[in-house]
Amino acid sequence: MPDTFDTVIVGAGVAGLTAARLLHDAGRRVVVLEARDRVGGRTWTDRTAGFSVDRGASWIHGLTGNPLTELVEAFGMATAEFTVGSYQAGGRPIANYDEAQRELDAEATAAWLADADAVGDRLAAAADASEAGESYADVVERVLDELGWSGERAARARAFHRHRTEEQCGADNAEVDAHGLDEDAIDGDEVVFPGGYDVLATSLAQGLDVRLGRTVTSLTWSESGVRVSTATGAFDARQVVVTVPLGVLKAGAIDFDPALPEAVAGAIDRVGMGTFDKVFLQFPERFWQDGAYAIRQLGADGVPWHSWYDVSAVSGTPMLLTFAGGEWARRIEEMADEEIVASVLEGLRRLYGDAVPEPTGHWITRWGSDPFALGSYSYVARGATYDDHDVMATPVGGVLHLAGEATWGDCPATVNGALLSGHRAAERILGRAVPLRSLTE
Repeated sequence: MPDTFDTVIVGAGVAGLTAARLLHDAGRRVVVLEARDRVGGRTWTDRTAGFSVDRGASWIHGLTGNPLTELVEAFGMATAEFTVGSYQAGGRPIANYDEAQRELDAEATAAWLADADAVGDRLAAAADASEAGESYADVVERVLDELGWSGERAARARAFHRHRTEEQCGADNAEVDAHGLDEDAIDGDEVVFPGGYDVLATSLAQGLDVRLGRTVTSLTWSESGVRVSTATGAFDARQVVVTVPLGVLKAGAIDFDPALPEAVAGAIDRVGMGTFDKVFLQFPERFWQDGAYAIRQLGADGVPWHSWYDVSAVSGTPMLLTFAGGEWARRIEEMADEEIVASVLEGLRRLYGDAVPEPTGHWITRWGSDPFALGSYSYVARGATYDDHDVMATPVGGVLHLAGEATWGDCPATVNGALLSGHRAAERILGRAVPLRSLTE
């Protein structure tokens, strides 16, 4: 006979663990089914080298008003300020390089930041004036036309916003809706975690019934309850919260019987799942500028590698992190590690020449081909809306709830969005408000 619970949670990422923690503390009998051999989902800290390498989420993007801030403090998670984690033109020192691979001086940097602001100031109005189905690339071109820019000046702005969607959405800007970065605002400093981001998930999981290595294959539901099936057994419950990544839902990896209602299924189909990968390179010594948070190649030459982030404060050893997003991420996932590393080094050596030594270590992610993620995080694809994210979380039959970053329209693609979605699911199941601070009590 199947095990019986009040609630089954599918997925032990931050959304699932948040819902499970709140329901468990309310006295409900809860089980969490996780396909992986660890908790955390797309928060994943690799400590094999003796220090923390966050292969998944790395940053809290804006501490002010962020529900993660209080949790991080309560769980004793050490932080390091790093306020260019979201793709920004400035905000902290960045070593910018021009099209001739020369570092910009103070005057040239100020001119570039003024240009970035000029485009940014017009983007919201251009998006508001866009027609249904227009892309972020379309509105950037409209702004450049309004400004009358051409040549190198336009190419820099165009490249910056191409890379912005690659990093923020894991997608090329022609795939992102004109409104796809409307929520992209940082309130307060950003931080990273020298001790690893996964402390959040492991802290939330304390005392919960988490079953690892349980891949859910089907879910049968009716208004009287649910049956959640895995290769090693089934689980019956009154309610279920499904928190698998959007990529898994889009692939149909879980068979829902009956099928999800059209409103929910349609939103799943419309919202995009981006691919965004990390390449960490550890070096025997530092060769880049002191005090620079990031190194950036401006303009058309920033393809395929354009930005390198100094994450030495996390590792305690000279280390740079670069990213691949969208089509380029999908391409590198088919490449060998050695080929990827050589390509990144080629980009760095265009700027620093022979000063760039061979790396002593590297870490490369492949979230797009990870069968339990099939992508990195969600984005507002062309023709979709932010409302589609929340529509995904519409309760089904009074028993089935979807949660996860992709279901939170105010700040999708974030850990805080995942947290808040799990909180919402728990409140809906309990039928009452539950303060988030109870997660730490």
